Amino acid sequence: MPLLARTVATPLSIEVRRGAVADLGSLLADRRISSGGDVAVVVGPGQGEKIVELCRPSLGSADVFTVAGGSVDSANELGDQLRRRNYDAVVGIGGGKTIDTAKYAATRYGIPMVTVATSLANDGIASPVASLTHEGGKGSYGVHIPIAVLVDLDFVENGPDRQTQAGIGDAVSNLSACADWELAHEVRGEPIDGLAVTLARTGAEALVNHPGKITDDGFLTTLAEALILGGISMSICGSSRPASGGDHEISHAIDHLFPSTASHGEQAGLGALFCTFLRGDLERFGQLARCLHRHGLSTRPADLGLTDEQFVEAVAFAPHTRPDRYTILEHLALSADDLRTRLGDYVDALREHLG
Repeated sequence: MPLLARTVATPLSIEVRRGAVADLGSLLADRRISSGGDVAVVVGPGQGEKIVELCRPSLGSADVFTVAGGSVDSANELGDQLRRRNYDAVVGIGGGKTIDTAKYAATRYGIPMVTVATSLANDGIASPVASLTHEGGKGSYGVHIPIAVLVDLDFVENGPDRQTQAGIGDAVSNLSACADWELAHEVRGEPIDGLAVTLARTGAEALVNHPGKITDDGFLTTLAEALILGGISMSICGSSRPASGGDHEISHAIDHLFPSTASHGEQAGLGALFCTFLRGDLERFGQLARCLHRHGLSTRPADLGLTDEQFVEAVAFAPHTRPDRYTILEHLALSADDLRTRLGDYVDALREHLG
């Protein structure tokens, strides 16, 4: 991933509530965002078009663009359309693909971006990263963070549970990522940003300790805040370090070796749990295991549809996905045979904590 632009800026407005989409106009009336009402609204096909009709009265004369695919080509095409007029802001409404497409296009032409999230599947809603597909696969691109973030709980609640579960896995994996960063700082003297760590860890801690279910507004608000704080933490330190460690390396390895296994967040959650076990922090391991299990996420390779041998292969390959990053995986440098033994111990520990 390219180095991200380091900035201490944070969004002008963060709102997590029901009815946020219908009241979008009240946010756009903020002259810090749009002085003249020249706004481009970007939505995905299907639900996105329904969303536009819902908030049309509050959008005034805003231009609406529909994008699909979440690719570099679609983002560049959107950018070419945006350059034909001087827009005050770009509003991306929808899920990850739509928001990342809008972030990339807006950054390309220096236009402020507003995120209106209708799902909580990952931390992209406020991160300085856009994940887009291209001919060679999928890439991560540094972009500007949104200047405002709205999360509409009505749409989140009515969306697939798996999207919310993926967001939980992505958010709690920050605990493992921060531990890896601290390890790299201790062993290799890698510079560490305390504010970035605090933000990423605070949101994840709140989520892990929240007693609610994925159907509760309080829990969904905490999840949204954890994902937003994770995104801001990356912007502050100029890299994905506080939100991506051995956990994400394992997820990337699974994507590479066994494509379409599961969502990124589900894989990162399992990766974080396994890395925490390898780190020897059994108290944190039990805490994470109970959180993932309580919300229906995977805690064993078989839950993802992987055999133990496939998971060992993925963990062994994981360091190759980010050769510049030092995590517990690089620190231990376990052989395949060692990983098989550790995986057996890991499963035993899960039985002890989960029954």
